[in-house]
Amino acid sequence: MSDSEVGAADRQVLVASNRGPVSFSLSGDGALSMRRGGGGLVSGLAGVAAAGRPGGMGGPEVVWVCAALSDADRMAARQAPDGRLDKAGYDTGGASVRMLDIPAATFQRAYNSVANSTLWFVHHLLYDTPNTPHFDARSRRDWQSYEAYNAAFADALARDAAPGAKTAIQDYHLSLAPRMLRDRRPDLKIVHFSHTPWAPPEYYRLLPDDIGAQVLEGILGADHAGFLTARWADAFLDCCEAVLGARVDRAARTVVHDGHVTRVGVHGLGVDGAELTARAQEPDVVARARALREQVGDRQLIVRIDRTELSKNIVRGLAAYRELLVNHPEWHGRVVHLAFAYPSRHDLPEYREYTAAVQRMAAQITDEFGTPEWEPLILQVNDDYPRSLAAYGMADVLLVNPIRDGMNLVAKEGPVLSERGCALVLSREAGAAAELGEDALTVNPYDVSQTAETLHQALLMPAAERAERCARLTAAATALPPQRWFADQLAALD
Repeated sequence: MSDSEVGAADRQVLVASNRGPVSFSLSGDGALSMRRGGGGLVSGLAGVAAAGRPGGMGGPEVVWVCAALSDADRMAARQAPDGRLDKAGYDTGGASVRMLDIPAATFQRAYNSVANSTLWFVHHLLYDTPNTPHFDARSRRDWQSYEAYNAAFADALARDAAPGAKTAIQDYHLSLAPRMLRDRRPDLKIVHFSHTPWAPPEYYRLLPDDIGAQVLEGILGADHAGFLTARWADAFLDCCEAVLGARVDRAARTVVHDGHVTRVGVHGLGVDGAELTARAQEPDVVARARALREQVGDRQLIVRIDRTELSKNIVRGLAAYRELLVNHPEWHGRVVHLAFAYPSRHDLPEYREYTAAVQRMAAQITDEFGTPEWEPLILQVNDDYPRSLAAYGMADVLLVNPIRDGMNLVAKEGPVLSERGCALVLSREAGAAAELGEDALTVNPYDVSQTAETLHQALLMPAAERAERCARLTAAATALPPQRWFADQLAALD
């Protein structure tokens, strides 16, 4: 690479993710309005992009390639010059954003049928194996759409990348893209990051043999493959050895396959404590905290905040709260469970049924224990971020009991915002357990009775112990904030 090419590589970072930093909606008069996104990846890139703006510290140009997720997104992508939203006058936070107008049918098959109904189910061990999965001719058509979707990203990245540029490809939606991009642009430095768990080989092999191999080979097209915990990284190494017969060095965490070396790393995503605390002091959060306190009174508060995602284990969590009230009637009138269960993926029938199951269990608890003076359970199903932040601050106990989770940032956000120190009841199957398990009360997420007794223990925990544990949880939760998490991935390419 020439000196000028090396300089160009240092001046540019490319990012690829299904969901981009902005999204669009249509108003009643047909006008497009843009909204900036949130989440760890957007936060992590904010500093990188800001440094590259005029007046910044001279950071690299950020080129972000994402998919149009809605009709409004597709309209915006079509109207923008070459799909570049920044060139259409939108404020994209300092990044150059290319939104791909992938045909709607191709996108739906790739996103719903493969990414969310196949890869997500495999990595979270969610299949009802006597009945599913069922891979047939339709599955093969869906897989072709997933290949086409990944190829669209690889083509866009190959077109936009400066020689030798660093490229960060994110998550299970884009598991084929690293290999496709390497085939197109072998000069690029590529990292792929998995935000989900990784299945062990015996479960991973539920996938058709060729598809399982393709996914692994796709990620091995990267120079560096990142995971949230050592457990998920080790499972990936196991699959590479068992499925591909690749040469794996577990001590060095490297995989050699098809003449290419991929390093495997662990990058545990944390939260930006200062940013989160500042947001929690805004007037909308303060107002919701006041309203919640009026609703709850001086009772102790157990809080959970989740999407109604199958892996989040909300129904068993509610069943554990019910068993707490059955076995420990001394808590009647003295505790309230505030459960945020925001709808997720309602275009999939399994998710619609799961949301209904959550609502049925909540109704059972209210009918069985509620009195005119005491509402034992408050279930909130509409997404209200300020109210979630208010609830974190008020929580005496935070319940995070997924059956399997890549990380689960709720377990990290709650202690940071806790006003008096909250006890964290945490599933040992959450990725966050690797960092927080020592100061949390860990549970087997399938054991409802154990979870009920652990909630009882958490409610009885002395205030001083709770505050000490919460302080240590906060330190662990903020150890690798999003900007540093993303920077570490890029540094691994050097």
